[in-house]
Amino acid sequence: MQQQAGTSNKSAGMPSAQPGTSKDTYLHHEERHLKNSDLITDVVIGMSDGLTVPFALAAGLSGAVSSTSIIIIAGIAEICAGSIAMGLGGYLAGKTEQDYYAAEVRRENYEVENLPDREIAETKDFFASIGLSEELQDQATKEVARDKKQWVDFMMKYELGLDKPDPRRATKSALNIGISYIVGGLVPLSPYFFVDQPVTGLKISVVVTLICLFVFGWFKSKFTGVNTWGGALRVMLIGAVAAGAAFGVAKIFER
Repeated sequence: MQQQAGTSNKSAGMPSAQPGTSKDTYLHHEERHLKNSDLITDVVIGMSDGLTVPFALAAGLSGAVSSTSIIIIAGIAEICAGSIAMGLGGYLAGKTEQDYYAAEVRRENYEVENLPDREIAETKDFFASIGLSEELQDQATKEVARDKKQWVDFMMKYELGLDKPDPRRATKSALNIGISYIVGGLVPLSPYFFVDQPVTGLKISVVVTLICLFVFGWFKSKFTGVNTWGGALRVMLIGAVAAGAAFGVAKIFER
């Protein structure tokens, strides 16, 4: 009986566990993939600009004015305007993606209805490209073409490489980017709330913001798979150069 059961598992196409591994470990293996990539992309876009632009603005004003209240007011105004502009950009990008996908769906529906021979040829070409035999190409194509919606979805994904966008993507992207910009922008501006001299606020802001830029760059590099230390230093250096340039220009025009 045990020998028959073992033969049955092999004949059913069940892969055998490798030496040194348990069946449970094999069956419950999980591959690690990056999830919520859209959210991470939005946060990176909003946070990177939020940390850098208000930082440069505050640094520039610190070299030109003698009141922290001016810097605070200008900084808050910039954060409000910047978060709205960045969020609107994310919203329009999301809507553009949805509109483009809808236009391509309409085109594919038209071609399936009016140019079926060409669509069948394109479907077969896809199956040929992944190594199926002529017989299997015909069989798979007939199976896909049985249902018009299924056929259109198949062509959208495998011919055009397009996945159906989340209908709420535009709104979520706008909120994610806008909120990330506000959070990032408050970091370089926050020291000015607690000091009277702009230069003192700038010194604290430089230390706090450069540390945050380094940490942000480290995590960004980790998520994107590049060298973490090099990516962190690069992001921090960009912020430092932007703030230094703004401060220097302000000092030049002050004279």
